Amino acid sequence: MSKLTTSRRGFIKTGAAGAAALALPAYLRSTAARASGAVNVWTYANFIPDDFKAEFEKETGIQVNIRLVDDQGKQFNLLAAEAPNPTADIVTVAGHRFLQFIDSQLLAPLDTDRLKNWGNINPVYSESDWATINGNKWGAPILSGAEVMAYNTEVVGEDEVKSWDVMFDPKYEGQTAYIIQDMMSVMMLYKGYDGNMIAYMDDPEKAAAIVKEVRDFLIEHKSMVRKFYDSGAEIQQMFVNQDVVLAHAWNGPISRLIMDGFPVDMTIPREGSYGFVYTFNVTNNGPNPDNAYMLLDALLANAEVGAEMTRSSGFISTFKGADQHLTELERKAASFTEEELQGLQFFRAEANEMKYKLVDPAVEEIKAA
Repeated sequence: MSKLTTSRRGFIKTGAAGAAALALPAYLRSTAARASGAVNVWTYANFIPDDFKAEFEKETGIQVNIRLVDDQGKQFNLLAAEAPNPTADIVTVAGHRFLQFIDSQLLAPLDTDRLKNWGNINPVYSESDWATINGNKWGAPILSGAEVMAYNTEVVGEDEVKSWDVMFDPKYEGQTAYIIQDMMSVMMLYKGYDGNMIAYMDDPEKAAAIVKEVRDFLIEHKSMVRKFYDSGAEIQQMFVNQDVVLAHAWNGPISRLIMDGFPVDMTIPREGSYGFVYTFNVTNNGPNPDNAYMLLDALLANAEVGAEMTRSSGFISTFKGADQHLTELERKAASFTEEELQGLQFFRAEANEMKYKLVDPAVEEIKAA
């Protein structure tokens, strides 16, 4: 992945969002004399821009300690193991996973009155129905993503990717890849069902039959798959190495490939797909809550910070005006057409307990088949 790393650094050095552009607002800089200590953040790679981190530490005297995570389940287990006295002040939770963390009392309700820049978040994200649970906000939306169909533009035609059908075309046998658990939800939608399974909460037999149908379908077409993968870096490498030409993927890693000039594009097929929002959440009983709020407010203060978060992660910024600080290529890599967005639904959590009791065993059965 050396080309990706080199290219990313080039963007940071030559782009508009250098350290000066990411400077903190004056009211935050004025707190440096009284601020001290640290803030501990568990997050994904590149979610906090390096230039912003350096400027925040310089101006406030607060050290930002980042622990990288690569999986929501692993993060939950780590946080639960440390409860009720976590070492983390801020964690990164996808909106559709809120209930699991909230029910386990791992997150504190977000006090938006302490965030002067809360209004800088696009209300499509900050005021969406999934963002409020039990009358409280639980996280600051920072980046939005979607599960997409990614394809090598030198091999697969744009007219072929209008439907998820192409993932099962014998023409591309052994040249596709996907994350099985995520693909299960998309395939439910592909077959005309509710991939969130909320519609079947009162009909567990129907839910079980749907999961079985999708499981059997993926087993039947297992020869199409080069590899069931786990991480964004892994699918990037498979495209770069030309191991695959089609994949179900998160848009962030694919967006990074597009920005770096690889012949890859992405779309949301006509049957639709699912979107999600990453949020920064204050932990329950974290060691540095005041510093956590200071960091969150600083992040929200500048649309250019949002643009740099998009550049470095590939996901879509939730900040108002962030797209105005991106190049044409960067905007192309981090956006969808109106037609594509019509098929995008957000993941919901209400039926997760029932859903994953069915889906998790099905995933293992697909792997073993």
